[in-house]
Amino acid sequence: MNKYYRILEKILSSGKVQDNKKGTIRYLLNEQLSLTTGDLLDIFEGHTIARKKLRSELTLFMQGERDIERYREAGINWWDYCGSILINSYPTYFEKLPPLIDKINREKRSSKNYVLFLGATGAESNQAPCLSLVQFQIEDGELVLTAYQRSSDASLGLPADIYHLYLISRQIDLPLKSITLFLGNVHIYENNIENTRKLLSGDETVKFELNV
Repeated sequence: MNKYYRILEKILSSGKVQDNKKGTIRYLLNEQLSLTTGDLLDIFEGHTIARKKLRSELTLFMQGERDIERYREAGINWWDYCGSILINSYPTYFEKLPPLIDKINREKRSSKNYVLFLGATGAESNQAPCLSLVQFQIEDGELVLTAYQRSSDASLGLPADIYHLYLISRQIDLPLKSITLFLGNVHIYENNIENTRKLLSGDETVKFELNV
């Protein structure tokens, strides 16, 4: 069982129950998911991920694209509930990523922590980023990528975030050593619990519901 599936299994077996504005969740606090390149391969080979759409989404984020219609044109419809414009969401912060990546590739300083911060306290937003911080460090000539997520929908958002982080790491001219995610609140919505059980039992055709 890959490490992503282990997180799902742990939430099902020992998660606590909480009600919020979007519904009822089963959750864990302050979990860590540390992934080597081999772990990433296990996840990507064993779990269905909308790779083409997620690549397009990351490209649009990094271009600072806020127009929902542009996402629809790329076959991405999970932002439709935000209206016509993404306000203080991922594009606002990811448009700072290309110059940061250029700087890392230019300097490659092992003594420096390169950080991308996402989100702003008190800012008006129709979808505050769940990913809050991405840190890039260089150790022995390899890239160590660390991310903090304030909130993580384990069924839908978490595998997408893992894939986005992997795609980001590929833009840096260093071999990847690891990606580590610190998950402040990682959860499964009640309406996705049964399909999560099916997924873990080997049914890769299951679909999960988006809770907004």
